[in-house]
Amino acid sequence: MRAGQFLLVAFLFVNSILQAQPLWLRSASISPDGSQIAFSYKGDIFLVPTSGGVAVPLTIDDSHDYMPVWSNDGLKLAYASNRYGNFDVFTVPVSGGKLDRLTYHSSDDLPNTFSPDDQQVVFNSWRVDLAKYAQFPNSRMPELYSVPVSGGRPATVLTTPSEAVVYDRAGSKIYYQDRKGYEDPFRKHHTSSITRDLWVYDTKSAKHTQLTDFPGEDRNPVLSADENSIFYLCEKSGSYNVYKMDVSTPTASTPLTKFERHPVRYLSISDDDLMCFSYNGELYTFREGNEPKKVRIEIKSTRQNMARKTVPISSGISEMQIASHGKEFVFVKRGEVFVSSVDGGTTKRITNTPEQERSVSFSPDGRSIIYSGERNGSWNIYEVTLKDKNEPYFFAATLMEEKALVSTSAAEFQPVYSPDGKKVAYLEDRTTLKILDKASGEVEVALPAIRNYSYSDGDISYSWSPDSKWIACDMLMPRQWIGEIGIINVATKEVKNITKSGYQDFVPRWTDDGSLVYWFSDRDGMKNHGSWGAESDVYAILLTQEAYDKYQLSKEEKELIEEDKEESKDKGKGKDDDSRRDEISPVEIDFDDIKKRKVRLTVHSSRLNDGILSKDGEKLYYLARFEKGLDLWMTKLRSSETKLLTKLGAGNGGLILSDDDKTIFMISDGKAYKIDAESGKKEGLNFKGEMELKAEKEREYLFGHMWQQVKDKFYVKNLHNVDWDGYKKDYERFLPHISNNHDFAEMMSELLGELNASHTGCRYRASNQASDQTSSLGLFFDNAYTGDGLRIEEVLKDGPCDKDDLKIAAGMVIEKIDGIALAPTINHYDVMNRKQGDRIRLSLYDPVKKTRFNQVIKPIGRGKEYNLLYERWVTNRKKEVEEASGGKVGYVHVRGMNNPSYRTVYEEVLGENYDKESLIIDTRSNGGGWLHDDLATFLSGNEYIRMMPRGQDLGTEPQFKWTKSTAVLTGESNYSDAHMFPYAYKALNIGTTIGMPIPGTGTAVWWERQIDPTLVFGIPQVGMVDINGDYLENKQLEPDIKVKNSYEMLAQGKDEQLLKAVEVLLRSKTEKPDNTNVKTVEGRK
Repeated sequence: MRAGQFLLVAFLFVNSILQAQPLWLRSASISPDGSQIAFSYKGDIFLVPTSGGVAVPLTIDDSHDYMPVWSNDGLKLAYASNRYGNFDVFTVPVSGGKLDRLTYHSSDDLPNTFSPDDQQVVFNSWRVDLAKYAQFPNSRMPELYSVPVSGGRPATVLTTPSEAVVYDRAGSKIYYQDRKGYEDPFRKHHTSSITRDLWVYDTKSAKHTQLTDFPGEDRNPVLSADENSIFYLCEKSGSYNVYKMDVSTPTASTPLTKFERHPVRYLSISDDDLMCFSYNGELYTFREGNEPKKVRIEIKSTRQNMARKTVPISSGISEMQIASHGKEFVFVKRGEVFVSSVDGGTTKRITNTPEQERSVSFSPDGRSIIYSGERNGSWNIYEVTLKDKNEPYFFAATLMEEKALVSTSAAEFQPVYSPDGKKVAYLEDRTTLKILDKASGEVEVALPAIRNYSYSDGDISYSWSPDSKWIACDMLMPRQWIGEIGIINVATKEVKNITKSGYQDFVPRWTDDGSLVYWFSDRDGMKNHGSWGAESDVYAILLTQEAYDKYQLSKEEKELIEEDKEESKDKGKGKDDDSRRDEISPVEIDFDDIKKRKVRLTVHSSRLNDGILSKDGEKLYYLARFEKGLDLWMTKLRSSETKLLTKLGAGNGGLILSDDDKTIFMISDGKAYKIDAESGKKEGLNFKGEMELKAEKEREYLFGHMWQQVKDKFYVKNLHNVDWDGYKKDYERFLPHISNNHDFAEMMSELLGELNASHTGCRYRASNQASDQTSSLGLFFDNAYTGDGLRIEEVLKDGPCDKDDLKIAAGMVIEKIDGIALAPTINHYDVMNRKQGDRIRLSLYDPVKKTRFNQVIKPIGRGKEYNLLYERWVTNRKKEVEEASGGKVGYVHVRGMNNPSYRTVYEEVLGENYDKESLIIDTRSNGGGWLHDDLATFLSGNEYIRMMPRGQDLGTEPQFKWTKSTAVLTGESNYSDAHMFPYAYKALNIGTTIGMPIPGTGTAVWWERQIDPTLVFGIPQVGMVDINGDYLENKQLEPDIKVKNSYEMLAQGKDEQLLKAVEVLLRSKTEKPDNTNVKTVEGRK
């Protein structure tokens, strides 16, 4: 027995854990001879006989391995593994042995198949495309590449976005599923322009032929042994099933399986037409004419992922609060509550649950902590209390008791103690503000649900007055999504809107003496030119005229009054003074003309993150972003003296002021700090501690949490009539078989995909500082060149090789990088790993001058490379429009529905295109944002007056809108607000839409990050209803003129949609106003 075989047997014996039929078996791939199935389970590749039995692991390591594909001779498997950060292509002999890494690019490289001669592995990746290709450089639309099995230089196979590729035996045809743009790959049941179709590419004629036209999904083609039929997956029946079509008559298809409710995935086929696929977490074999047969599998050993692990708690803090005595602080790390001493760092874990706790704070006396926790499928409110009177601090406590204060089937969270400790305000079902009387247990509604809308949990703020008689709160007015500030009378529940500004007003707070309420407002700050967003200020309203008059006093006037008060106190000092000192004065509010007592506290608007007033109301501390990151500023309100207190450069943050006004506590970027309020000196809160993380239990919680969030927040209550309760049962049975976040995110995406909705799915995004990072030379290479070195086809403008002092040009050959000869057996991406910003030496050969020379450059990162590719694409489209229109038509691309993109559009339209007769607005491959109204308004200008000083034509009003004809280009890859803008453009009859239909994705999404910060998932929450009363979601928008860009023309650098837009605008252009038709106005005689 060989040593490797002995080790494998020993491993299986020592780690044998006989499991029941395993579930969540994915990436199924049957061997060419039909004897074995390769599949992925818990992040490893396994082999099992097609007849069933014990599955043998082919890979066992800490990386995630999946997507196995067989060589045609059945001797090798290629698969994807992320052992170097991103997914690369590896091969391994089926009999076991050495792994070979084939790709080295920091895109995800995913194998599709082997070439017919088994000399190449064909894979998907997103890289610098061929120079001539005219498709938008969209990283979500991968191209097709090949790499030698022996290793070496990769080459482009198809520049067309193509997936699930299979060859015929001669290698003359490539069958594939297309990729038209972004949508979650596990979305189901949708019918729109974005869904995949099947195509065949003729390698000799370079012609693409579409095989399917079903409006839903057609995927995963495999070729029959006689090459006369294609088997594939299709949703015509309502769920993915195996279908068959003849190559000669692809329009006619026949369903072969009749599965319901769950999709068939990962179809593969053997040389004798035995098929294999995954269904409902298990593997099946299937031969046409027979029923699918489940493969019974035993897995005796898997990688032993740690069910529990210990993690530090000093970072990743999501919230914190300081006790009134200032000795300890409570904080939340990964959904658990901890308390630590401010000085010594001793830490006590308060909760130990797999669920999430949040919204944590101390009671006024410091002996209780309140928080919300999502337990048993519902958010409840809990309180933990010190039980030993001799233990004043939580961080050193040995006896504590937790009890539920509010626990019903509703979602109840965000509790806030009243200052007297007798009541708790909280939210029910996210928008109803309620008050709990702790003594009686009675609950009252303080503000009904209709007065608020919660977009993301925790976005509604409220604050008790010092006397516990009032609550200041965020609120909405009917049929208006603009934040206002209200004050609620706790006794009568009457609410008064004190701002009524029409601007965004949010996060109200009280001063300690109850004389004013302050909040944040975007009234005076610089607004984004387009879309939402603005700089903010801190505003306040003085609640009585007396308080307002006192606020208006100068520093000297106030000091004189304070001196008179002190003298009066000294004269009248008596034995009851100490008891009166602790009494809280009733808060007085005069609502008459209250807006006249509104004042602006900040002296400059800024990207404001947080702000707090000192206890005496004389100083304002705030976090503002003027340069890179947030810094801490301080303003003395009476003198308006403002200074930068501490330079932080923080990404985010929140402020807490100690009771003595001497220390500012701050949480920033997941860490806790304290700052001297006078000097600005910052130091970290050094606390000790760690937590035991039970990942398996945490994933169980996250599954239920996401499921519930969708049920509570999806944009329509009926969840598209999906059996959401039933699907929960269907999918939660997979949880014991999932040991990593890759599989968990995929499983959650499958569940969320049942909703047939845009803006959803689960993402796993882990950060790995040691992962590969491909650096870029900013060059296009000649794909047809097979000699030594890399032949340059084009130098990317403004890239690292496009410098005045360099002589690098097209046609030259890079022979070496840092002395490493670039033979065809060398993968140059390996040579270029992690070289961004480094000085590297290129050795070049100029075949024209027949000279060799060296150049030193600094490579760029992939983000910079992508931006240069985008700018190049836009420049090429501008040139194409200029040439086709003879300079009469302008062009601008809207990259995103956001403020920076709007500024670019505005600048280019009224700048370089101001004298054009008409304009093309290109929205293709725009992923959305919130810009539809700004953009539609900008393009819908109608002249109504002209400015003529002494006969000089200075133009028209409106000056700052486009008033001439336009056309909007649309495509299948428009998403979200890039659906809503073309809809608005059509609804307002502004101009002509040209291109391909846009999938119905017009909703607003909340992407919620989980307590495991590597996981995020989306909920479409706000539906948009058109003028006919229909939701835009799942309502495809048809263009006025439908034009498809053919793959053949794109490969030749031609954009047919763009050319059609030029044709339409030239044909229908309007004449410019006749400047001669102006009457002369004579003066009075």
